[in-house]
Amino acid sequence: MYAAMAVVVLLLVDQASKVWIKTSMQLYSSIEITSWFKIYYTENPGMAFGIQLIDTNILTIFRIAIVGAFGYFIVKLAKRGFKQGFIICLSMILAGALGNIIDCMFYGVIFDSSYGQIATLLPEGGGYSTFLHGKVVDMLYFPLIETTWAEWIPVWGGQDFVFFRPIFNIADSSICVSVFILLIFYRRELSESFAKPKEENED
Repeated sequence: MYAAMAVVVLLLVDQASKVWIKTSMQLYSSIEITSWFKIYYTENPGMAFGIQLIDTNILTIFRIAIVGAFGYFIVKLAKRGFKQGFIICLSMILAGALGNIIDCMFYGVIFDSSYGQIATLLPEGGGYSTFLHGKVVDMLYFPLIETTWAEWIPVWGGQDFVFFRPIFNIADSSICVSVFILLIFYRRELSESFAKPKEENED
């Protein structure tokens, strides 16, 4: 129950933030909140934090298959009586993955281009791409340290340095925070989740 509610809330917040960005900002424009936090609108066809590894179409289909299998896995663990907090963390990972899948599946169809203009939702002329070929919207940017490498440093001397450089979204945050919580507080449950239930071992 609580896990399902967490998934719904996360998806609503994630998609609301992305739709607001798409319909309020041009691609690569930014809003400075503080010196170390900016809303910087960018898009990527790849995985979390803007990493592009494989073809968009293959990646989206792969994501859908993995999310389906992971959802089934969570349901089985819930039936086995695992702790509610553990199930919620797993569900938040699922929700984060779903949030980015929605972008890839539908955004190319329901939005026109954001390059040099503010995108329109459900434009008359059609979207900027086709089904499964949408791009993931990222906007959270935390340049905690912006400086320049000293000239005497080999290779990087004189170059700009930014920490933390990745730009991400709420869905990415949900995945990363949930994984962190699982590794810190639910290591035993993680181990047990991959073990067969006692009744299966006795058969």
